[in-house]
Amino acid sequence: MTRLALSDEILMSVEKPARYIGNEINIVRKDPDEVEIRFCMCFPDVYEIGMSHLGIQILYDMFNQWEDTWCERVYSPWPDLDRIMREKKIPLFALESQNPIKDFDFLGITLQYEMCYTNILQILDLSQIPLHAEERTWKDPIVIGGGPCTYNPEPIAEFFDIIYIGEGETVYRELLDTYKTARRDNRDRLSFLRMAAQIEGLYVPQLYDIDYYEDGRIREMRPLYPEVPSTVKKQVVTDLADTYYPAKPLVPYIRATQDRVVLEIQRGCIRGCRFCQAGMIYRPIRPRELEFLKKRALEMLDNTGYEEITLSSLSSSDYEELPELVYFLIEECRQRKLNIALPSLRIDSFSLDVMSKVQDVRKSSLTFAPEAGSQRMRDVINKGLTEDAILDGAWKAFQGGWNRVKLYFMLGLPGETEEDIAAIAELADKIAATYFELPKEERHGRPEITASTSFFVPKPFTPFQWAPMGTAEYFESRRRFLTGKVKEQINQRSIRYICHDAITSELEGIFARGDRQLAHVIEKAYRRGCIFDAWTDYFQPDVWNALLDECGVDRDFYNYREREKEEIFPWDFIDIGVSKEFMWREYEKAKRGEVTPNCRAKCSGCGAARFGTGVCMEQREGDAG
Repeated sequence: MTRLALSDEILMSVEKPARYIGNEINIVRKDPDEVEIRFCMCFPDVYEIGMSHLGIQILYDMFNQWEDTWCERVYSPWPDLDRIMREKKIPLFALESQNPIKDFDFLGITLQYEMCYTNILQILDLSQIPLHAEERTWKDPIVIGGGPCTYNPEPIAEFFDIIYIGEGETVYRELLDTYKTARRDNRDRLSFLRMAAQIEGLYVPQLYDIDYYEDGRIREMRPLYPEVPSTVKKQVVTDLADTYYPAKPLVPYIRATQDRVVLEIQRGCIRGCRFCQAGMIYRPIRPRELEFLKKRALEMLDNTGYEEITLSSLSSSDYEELPELVYFLIEECRQRKLNIALPSLRIDSFSLDVMSKVQDVRKSSLTFAPEAGSQRMRDVINKGLTEDAILDGAWKAFQGGWNRVKLYFMLGLPGETEEDIAAIAELADKIAATYFELPKEERHGRPEITASTSFFVPKPFTPFQWAPMGTAEYFESRRRFLTGKVKEQINQRSIRYICHDAITSELEGIFARGDRQLAHVIEKAYRRGCIFDAWTDYFQPDVWNALLDECGVDRDFYNYREREKEEIFPWDFIDIGVSKEFMWREYEKAKRGEVTPNCRAKCSGCGAARFGTGVCMEQREGDAG
């Protein structure tokens, strides 16, 4: 039994001690004397959130298949343990070995959302690793970041030695081999980082210099050494049939957010919603083979004991072999008495048929994501969804026995009017009215229509990256307006309206499109006690607002202005395959309310074809035939 880093006394004094003891089902243990590289994967949030992250599960499995590498895990200690570790000067430790993180070769941190940035500093600080990359020596781990926020890593760039841009299965092996070579040759740390920067997809922030105009815009970003590339190209797994996927995923001893088998059926999306960063950065769409998915699903169920399986994809309905896969899983789950969760489905006849088979005992709620209430705004954002389709889907769902519907919308979309916002309440009312068109004997109580709104945040590598964002005051006024409109509806008793926090969205907007000049703000916030900012109970808006003012952060500059076409963005050094020219064309089309067809209907020349895989090649094969 591995000796625990925390005493029984400490473990019994904190909430959910199982977060810190490791020893989960399918955990990997190795002899540290038999490996050359110790790598610790970190998700900078609480254990239950981190254990639900599929990317870490995949990389954990991949690394641990290599004989020379032992990959372990760490998550952010909850505030109760955080206080104790600081008081007693206990260094942060990995779950598998319970060894201090500071003794590892690598610390890999997942950058999943902007509101976790102070938790990154918590991890480094508790690990006794210098916060700033330039202050580290060979005595410290190489700190590397990966995940969706790496598509604009600049606000946190100075805290990382390396930023991995793209999908993690491609060049990690090359990086680790480069590290081993550098250590064997007694190269200094900077020399290793210069070697790493030459590996495609790896960004080393300290090897670049940035010049600014007086107004804060970027004049130029340039590498400091001739061998360092000026552009970093994202990594893409071109063939998902020949890649890692865990047959024995880790199973926590306490309930995680995603407490089920997760089966990734494809990557990417064909839809091209103009607000959606994931739909752009993960292009092109690449499906996994049907037989692999069937086999791996059964292996994962056998190896975990989970009682539920879910499909993972940005748009599951676009997986062309979905009917065969789903009916296979339905039969298997019926025999095993297991549940199936099917998110990201469009509400059409097939989906409802599937859902009725999956949920033949208990009907849960169905989710629609119109994103905008009016057809005009749905065309602006290229949602590709008509009101008739929404109402038809609702009608079929009600006929199928559902009476609870969740609707997701955004407020603050570019060009929205009060009429567009009022249309959210009107659409919810129309859906409720559709339910009452059923004969009384077919109804199952009163309909429950939940309309949920979040506030639009323009993200890098989307057509709306040039667009201004609404102020917190604007968001609040829109929220109040919509609340009033919901109360005016005939079926208002059947409609519940909930809304996201405006102040959090404002901060997210600053960091989403920010630059390196924001790093000192994040560090000061951390020094003043800001951690777990994504958690309402711990978010301190007054501290953040005071710091933004104290540090002279211009909210107008970062959030509220429309960018010029030729402005250099902090993330322009990254090549995601989708061209800036394409995204500008889409921005212009949004202003005109023009719709772009999905990738399977017609190629729009986004640029992702350069990867030579996925739907881009399907198009060309079809043209050739």
